[in-house]
Amino acid sequence: PLKLAALPVQYADYAAWQRDWLEAGEREQQLTYWRKALGDTQPVLALPTDSPRQANASYRAARYRLKMPEALSQAVKSRAQSTSTTPFMVLLAAFQALLHRYTGQEDIRIGVPVANRHRVETEGLIGFFVNTQVLRAEIDGEASLEALLQQTRQTTLDAQAHQDLPFDVLVDALRPERSLSHTPLFQVMFNHQRSDWRVLEQLPGLSIEP
Repeated sequence: PLKLAALPVQYADYAAWQRDWLEAGEREQQLTYWRKALGDTQPVLALPTDSPRQANASYRAARYRLKMPEALSQAVKSRAQSTSTTPFMVLLAAFQALLHRYTGQEDIRIGVPVANRHRVETEGLIGFFVNTQVLRAEIDGEASLEALLQQTRQTTLDAQAHQDLPFDVLVDALRPERSLSHTPLFQVMFNHQRSDWRVLEQLPGLSIEP
């Protein structure tokens, strides 16, 4: 059998380090940022649905698969390059604008999962590191999409710099009005993943598809 080198740290070591780090003062510093970023009022996204939202979430779901045309994909990458942003930021800004159009609301909150593996020691560890950030867009109907994109860029960069605060700690601190019919702080999630299946297909006898 293949012998692998022992990992320098284990997941339990990371969990203990994160707890001590947050308790040493980082928790309050990050909370200060998120309180300022999200404000005192936490609105609920009022999407126009076919029927009223149930009092209790059913957790039933459906999936609609849409393939982005190659020309549009290239246009997104080109816009990202010309504006010093990323394809994620371009797509997120477009999604925020769409939600603004559907709801008429100017304060849009979207949940975004982050890998939370921004330290070298965590790259090879097996464990649940994923955290959820709440990204806010304040949309002026008279402003340009370019202005929204730059706002999204700055919001994303600031959030990445404060990504260690666990989502449940943020919820407990902000204390939004709770309801069994929706999640607190955001009601829509945006997940942008990059999957390179070709790397896995190099394994003999293994076939993978999304």
